[in-house]
Amino acid sequence: MGAPGRQVVIVVFDGVKMLDVAGPAEVFATADRAGARYTLSYVSASGEAVSTSVGMRMPVDGRAADVTAPDTVVVAGGDNLVTAPIPADLIEAVRGLFPRADRVVSICTGSFVLAAAGLLDGRRATTHWQHADLLARAYPKVRVEPDALFVQDGQLFTSAGVSAGIDLSLALVERDHGADLARGVARDLVVYMQRTGGQSQFSAPLRVRPARTVALRDLVDLIAAEPALDHSAAALSARLGVSTRQLTRLFTAELGTTPARFVEQVRIDHAKSLLDGGHGVEGSARESGFGSAETMRRTFVARLGISPAGYRRRFRSTRDAEG
Repeated sequence: MGAPGRQVVIVVFDGVKMLDVAGPAEVFATADRAGARYTLSYVSASGEAVSTSVGMRMPVDGRAADVTAPDTVVVAGGDNLVTAPIPADLIEAVRGLFPRADRVVSICTGSFVLAAAGLLDGRRATTHWQHADLLARAYPKVRVEPDALFVQDGQLFTSAGVSAGIDLSLALVERDHGADLARGVARDLVVYMQRTGGQSQFSAPLRVRPARTVALRDLVDLIAAEPALDHSAAALSARLGVSTRQLTRLFTAELGTTPARFVEQVRIDHAKSLLDGGHGVEGSARESGFGSAETMRRTFVARLGISPAGYRRRFRSTRDAEG
């Protein structure tokens, strides 16, 4: 007799991001065709069809409140979850499903629904890198891990941007049915079984709040414009005319980071831009101020979870995949 079937319930709502629904659903459906025995259903708070992010009307199988004992509840994300108040009936629907489910999963900004329902209080969680700071500010009881592709804390699983929902779904299939079946699903869908690195490799260049002090603003502009200059603590404090201790206090108070961390991030962003443009690793390291390719490699691996050469292969151009 085969393994018992697992009921996967995907919670949707008006404005739901279509890929947040389709990505995990395709993973579980492909696994089911491979013998994993997953049953998929789609619910909304009201039991009514919803309008998706691509303008398509999506029918559902019923109300979230009528689901009795789901194995996995997947809460999809949507742009409106971070730009408008989350509907109270959606929050209540997810809060009601939580004690009845074996595990609850959020995709991308679906983590905001879990947080609004109080399910992430005192727990580790992640979300899309663009909204990680907002999640941390709006829900200070949540321990946000902004660079993770997905995070498990007990029966709760949260994932980053839309494609990270596929990563997490594959991990759940592997947990349920082993690596061989999950690997087969990954090959069928032509996706990585496990991607290297975290969200930082996908994120936009450094954005910081502007410094209040004019001299510090000028110093920050110089670092951004000339990352290959000597930007050691001693050199920066000499330019600003303060002690290294005062320099650190200024960066921490006005920019929320240390001088060394700021310089390193500027150099990473500059190197990423050069690599995106097709420059070689050695030249990018030199022009970004790392001094050597090995120093840049160690920094990339530590901060982004991927080597410069790996980053260059992954992000340089879609033309690399042609043919």
